[in-house]
Amino acid sequence: MNRNFLTTADLSRSELESVLANAVEIKNAGAGTKPLAGRSVALVFLNPSLRTRASMQVGIYELGGNPVILEPGSTSWTLEHREGAVMDGDKTEHIKEFVRVLERYVSAIGVRTFAELKDWKTERTDPVLNAFARYSNVPVINLESAMHHPCQAMADMMTIREKFGNEKKKILLTWAWHPKPLPMAVPNSFALAAAQFGHDLRVAHPAAYELDPHLLRKVEAFARKAGGSVEFTHNVNEAFYDVDVVYAKSWGSKKFYGAVETEIAFRADMRNSWIVDSEKMNKTNNAVFMHCLPVRRNVIVTDDVIDSPNSVVIDEAENRLHVQKAILTELVK
Repeated sequence: MNRNFLTTADLSRSELESVLANAVEIKNAGAGTKPLAGRSVALVFLNPSLRTRASMQVGIYELGGNPVILEPGSTSWTLEHREGAVMDGDKTEHIKEFVRVLERYVSAIGVRTFAELKDWKTERTDPVLNAFARYSNVPVINLESAMHHPCQAMADMMTIREKFGNEKKKILLTWAWHPKPLPMAVPNSFALAAAQFGHDLRVAHPAAYELDPHLLRKVEAFARKAGGSVEFTHNVNEAFYDVDVVYAKSWGSKKFYGAVETEIAFRADMRNSWIVDSEKMNKTNNAVFMHCLPVRRNVIVTDDVIDSPNSVVIDEAENRLHVQKAILTELVK
């Protein structure tokens, strides 16, 4: 496995399978060995979190380690990541010093930094996450960045594996209406991982909501290599036919990046059509419903779907813990 865990695209299929196998073993074994005994792991949160923060903190503790929580701008200094920046504004410390000091104390650094939804050309390069990786001599774990959320995607793949075994399944990744634009990290990482594991992936979204073309080329290449397929549709009703998994997630449009009010107006009439409801789920092959959480009920998905026996959103959330334990065990030697 690579020194860092930034995106599943950096790992081979065999490496991803190893992570899942170890996560299943950890889940089934319960309390076991303490591979992080005497080690500390820094968790740097530039954005809010429930599942990521709790699961990482609990996971490190259960592996025998010590989690060190840092919140730049709150419990630690505000951070600058740009090279050559003249720091005469509101940023107090550069990531160069921040990371190089931390690595003297800890065995790995997890970092969570969302897209600001202001400048697509810059944010698609994951500048903050990559600055951490560039300056660190200890492993860096992506706890969600502007472009990727690999821990969530691996928990998603683990959940699908638990429900269906090793079979190739028909998976729908569907855009959903939301009152405001959201980052693309979750759909990006889910599409990558689904392709890498060889599933048949269908991506449904309105026109103007295409994912990053460079990322989609990777998705299609991974699918070909793994024996799966990728297709795209703008028809929200036809998208649900005969699929085994429905993964709902909203994301913003590159076309309106940085123009929030314009995008909100553009998507206003999609509210009633782009929602996962029982009528759409009845078109599936008795599909399971998935979402990374938090989810806006009766906006993204109706109560009757998320509360149904086919909803596996809580299983997904639990599997974050086990997948991240497997990643930590592999990276922190």
